[in-house]
Amino acid sequence: MRILLVEDDFLLGDGLRAGLRQLGFQVDWVRDGEAAERELRAQPYAAAVLDLGLPRKDGLAVLAAIRQAHIPTPVLVLTARDTVPERIRGLDSGADDYVVKPVDLHELAARLRALVRRAHGQLQECLSAQNVVLDPAARTVHQAGQPVNLSTREFDLLQTFLLSAGRVLSREHLEQQLYSWGQEVESNTIEVHVHNLRKKLGNTLIHTVRGVGYMLLRETPAPPAP
Repeated sequence: MRILLVEDDFLLGDGLRAGLRQLGFQVDWVRDGEAAERELRAQPYAAAVLDLGLPRKDGLAVLAAIRQAHIPTPVLVLTARDTVPERIRGLDSGADDYVVKPVDLHELAARLRALVRRAHGQLQECLSAQNVVLDPAARTVHQAGQPVNLSTREFDLLQTFLLSAGRVLSREHLEQQLYSWGQEVESNTIEVHVHNLRKKLGNTLIHTVRGVGYMLLRETPAPPAP
């Protein structure tokens, strides 16, 4: 799950980036409001963590600008402005959640997962399709009640598919969700990961849409008529 972290404090930003990466997020980090708005306009992030007191452009102005541009990325405001009027301003400007510094890293991760689930119409923490169940917090996958061992990339790809079950996702979109800045992506990377998921979970879960991309099927396809 790829997120944008917007925090101008170097020590805090570096710590949050490292901690969120350890909890399974792909994190891009910028340190001013203009860079934040540029990245949110250019990239399909799963969510953003946005500080308000930013150089070059205030966080509330960034939030208002992307909402006026109809960019639906879920935004969690992370700020030291701990007053009710400030929280109201943030939420009314388009924030989806509001956390006051200092924040517990695990709480921040849980709130981000919840924002992403809600943005995709998922109400339960665990994601499921057919006989596969993925737990984003524990980072575990079970099929028919049995644990399945996936690599980090395979887990992230399966989670991306499950969040958008029934929708066709292009290879480019999947790459953008799995890899943050500076990570090298080979031309057949997504195909290899899909192949590995099919080997571990069977061939009925992920359907290839030729010339477009892939789609995860919620239900097992019915067998062809005789």
